[in-house]
Amino acid sequence: MDLTRRALGPLLLSPVLASAQPAWPSRAVRVIVPWAPGGGVDIVARLISTRLSETLGQPFTVENRTGGGGIVGFQEAARAAPDGATLLAIDNSYTMLPHTTANLPWDVAHAFRPVALAASGPFMLVVKADSRFRTLRDLIDAAKQGNEAVSFGTGGSGSSPHFMTEAFQQAAGVKMLHVPFRGGAQAMLAVVAGQVDCSMATISAAGSSIAGGQLRALAIGAQARSPLMPAVPTFIEAGLAGVVGGIWAGFAFPAGTPEPILAKLEGAVQAILREEGTLRRLAEQGLEPGGQGREDFANLIAQDTQRWGRVAAAAHFERQ
Repeated sequence: MDLTRRALGPLLLSPVLASAQPAWPSRAVRVIVPWAPGGGVDIVARLISTRLSETLGQPFTVENRTGGGGIVGFQEAARAAPDGATLLAIDNSYTMLPHTTANLPWDVAHAFRPVALAASGPFMLVVKADSRFRTLRDLIDAAKQGNEAVSFGTGGSGSSPHFMTEAFQQAAGVKMLHVPFRGGAQAMLAVVAGQVDCSMATISAAGSSIAGGQLRALAIGAQARSPLMPAVPTFIEAGLAGVVGGIWAGFAFPAGTPEPILAKLEGAVQAILREEGTLRRLAEQGLEPGGQGREDFANLIAQDTQRWGRVAAAAHFERQ
């Protein structure tokens, strides 16, 4: 009898031990955003984090860890314990950093477990409202004259708009003059002032200037026309099939985070992205809801990393 009890003891106790383990989240979760407050990634992170706090019963607190073009925040998240207490607001810049920065202090392919894509927004190629370029074909024809006859502004070398503009140039077979500024807002102002001919911008960044008659969009980098900008044709319609891209933001845990935590957050984010209030708030920011889960989101990150690597190589980007 004693022998039987000793043999069955671990099995009899296992449900008790399992039930004794606290359900996630059992404490506050910090959400690391590698960018400054007020930007697109920060807005998405705060919107979803607020609802996660309400639905999961623990605070999800956004912490902005800026610096190094996102490196500071990504590194801090990569070094965090994989216990569900630290969540990363990951964005498309993560897939570009390996092609602009040498010796990143984390394993790009294995440092994180993607959980869910929250939102995305395509880039548009915008010009001044009274620009001589009435269509995308006008701009391409002018750029093909050579001597960098057309200029474009970005928020800096190696930024997301820079990558997207390089992809456009490679697809169109043109070479334009790159004029980097200290930020995307300055690049937009330069287009409005006529200091540069064009720039890549998201709907959230350029939408109000388009509505106000200061800017015009020649094309949008989406598979189909955006419901937020239905009058703007896609690059695909102009015969540039590969020019699809924009910003996106989602969530990832440090590698090693237990599977049940990943699954619970995935389901929670996807449920929030079906709420009318969330959809309305995203649309107000010029963003479209994501919803892709772990597998699809991981595939997106891997594919974008490879794609932007090809663009960077063709553009002869140097890793600093």
